[in-house]
Amino acid sequence: MQWFYWLIAALLSVGAAYWVYLSDKRRAVPYPWLTSALRGLVVFFTILLILVPAITITRNTIEKPVILLLQDNSVSAGIALGADTTTYRKNAESLLQKLSDKYTVVRWGFGAGIQPDSPFQYKQPATDIASAINSAQEYYGLQNLGAVILASDGRFNQGANPLYQNISLHASLYTVALGDSAAHKDMRVAQAYANKIVTLNTSFEIRADIVAQLCKGFNEPITLKEGNSVLGTAPLVVNTDKFDRSVAFTIKADKPGLHHYIISAPEVNGEKNVVNNKRDLFVEVVDEKKNILIASASPHPDVNAIKEALSGIESYHITVCTADNFPASLSGYNMVILHGLPSLRNDISRQLIAARKPMWLILAGQSSIAAVNTLKDLTFTGITSGPTHDVLATYNSSFNTFTLPQQVQTVTDKMPPLTLTIGNVMNAPGNNALFTQRSGVGDGTTPVWMMQQGAVPIAILAGEGLWRWRLYEFKNFNSHTVIDECIRQTVAFLCAGNNEKQFTASLPKYVWRDQEAISLSARLLNANNEPVNAPDVTVSIIDSAGRKHDFTYERSGSNYTLNIGVWAGGTYTYRAHTTYNGKELVANGSFAVESTPVELMDQGADYPLLYGLSKKYNGSFVPAVAIASLYDSIGHDLTIKPLIRTNADVVPFIDRKWYFFIILAIVVAEWLLRKYWLAQ
Repeated sequence: MQWFYWLIAALLSVGAAYWVYLSDKRRAVPYPWLTSALRGLVVFFTILLILVPAITITRNTIEKPVILLLQDNSVSAGIALGADTTTYRKNAESLLQKLSDKYTVVRWGFGAGIQPDSPFQYKQPATDIASAINSAQEYYGLQNLGAVILASDGRFNQGANPLYQNISLHASLYTVALGDSAAHKDMRVAQAYANKIVTLNTSFEIRADIVAQLCKGFNEPITLKEGNSVLGTAPLVVNTDKFDRSVAFTIKADKPGLHHYIISAPEVNGEKNVVNNKRDLFVEVVDEKKNILIASASPHPDVNAIKEALSGIESYHITVCTADNFPASLSGYNMVILHGLPSLRNDISRQLIAARKPMWLILAGQSSIAAVNTLKDLTFTGITSGPTHDVLATYNSSFNTFTLPQQVQTVTDKMPPLTLTIGNVMNAPGNNALFTQRSGVGDGTTPVWMMQQGAVPIAILAGEGLWRWRLYEFKNFNSHTVIDECIRQTVAFLCAGNNEKQFTASLPKYVWRDQEAISLSARLLNANNEPVNAPDVTVSIIDSAGRKHDFTYERSGSNYTLNIGVWAGGTYTYRAHTTYNGKELVANGSFAVESTPVELMDQGADYPLLYGLSKKYNGSFVPAVAIASLYDSIGHDLTIKPLIRTNADVVPFIDRKWYFFIILAIVVAEWLLRKYWLAQ
């Protein structure tokens, strides 16, 4: 539409110029064409300012495609290349140099994170391939990303499996395999499992997954040690070239503190990588007497079953009562087990909300579902009522809140049904189901026994009949081990989350890697249980050699935080101290730093993963020696082409002072010419 306004301005300016020309010719002006031209320009620029206050200037820029090299910069990639490191780097640099003539080439190294510089150092302690690909898309996704070259051994030990992660990569992915995919003789402890916290004088289980490759005929035991003491052995007979098996050890927690256990597999003759033959495991044994209240709507055999399961734990003090003599205050208890409560006859929901104690709700025939749902601010779970019915429960293999005996699936598959009086459970995000319904509502996904982590940890058992489970386990397996452990670990989970001390000092986790910066936090409560941070808080950290390091916490909000940086491998204890209202307060604890080189736990290139990634993202797969061939592959990829970006800039005349000076200069020039000619 702007052309129309320009045309009007041009016509009006021509008309004005012609009128001036005729007038000046009659007055015998020496050069009437000059004065008329100047008048026409003034009219043109003035009308243009009114009709077209701004003009649009269009610029086209050509953006070359981006070729991004994602170079695995981890320790295992350097080991995979071995003596070929220099040759590979030379070939890679040569490829990138050739590509830079037609494309914009970017180099990234990656390991646990992204390193834009120095991608050929091979010093990163971990590998996260999925995160690296995702970062490439996030950073260059809105630009003209043509291709990503992923050079790696395909071994990742952090993040998700990149083959199964949904990454919206809008570019071709070309993979370069570093290292040899041939299998090597290897015996390794792939993973170890144990509960992080156990109570004093209880028994707990440590499990380990053993993986062997080309070790057929090996016949030596797996050992569990603490320091120089052998705590147990497990026989291991390898009868295939590809072998895996889980072993288990039962340990007595007879000493409080942080315990460092080592699970070791003997070295196999001819094995090159022996670093992965052991795993470190840390377990905190706490010596705190926990007061536990078991309250029921009426006497029930489930209550006796729970009491008997907990009776062997010296750190628990058990109190049993019925609803008729329910205590007026729960302040003296660390957690509460409620069987059939709250009920229609005894609605104690308000008291439970006010107390905010960790609790285990066992829904029985006398339970009031309406009253239970009033606890939703604590449980975050909605429950609908239903007729009484029996439900078979099945163990949830993905449950990971705590560790149970290895035979839990075998035992619970033979258990009789639980009796439920509910219709459905609307599970909250973050709930972890220990058992689910084998059939019925939810098609096997409805939780029956679940844990809810949070400020107030909660457990819910949606039915009654634990006493029958204990009887059937003894009938079929001559012990109560599995069912008792389910009960004990549920109670331990609830007790571990209960902390009402006035002054506490803690860490987000007990075990750190020697490449991680360690952070501590502390909390001080006033008489109203409100956090305050007026006094200074100091902490002393003592290593295994007895050396002490002193620090002062920093204030953060109403609490305290402290970052002490990276520490060497070992076991450490700490003692935090403060003085509040003339009273000295102390908090003790311990933590461990492990120096397990995760990059050495699994070696050898994973060609199938790299090949799968290249096919998933429309690229191609080449070994490291053929990296130069990617120049032709990328060059023939028709999806990789320059992008023309059009930018339109709006230029307003009113903001341009020079525009007004041009009009003024033309007006002044015409006026001066007329004055000069008329004066002659």
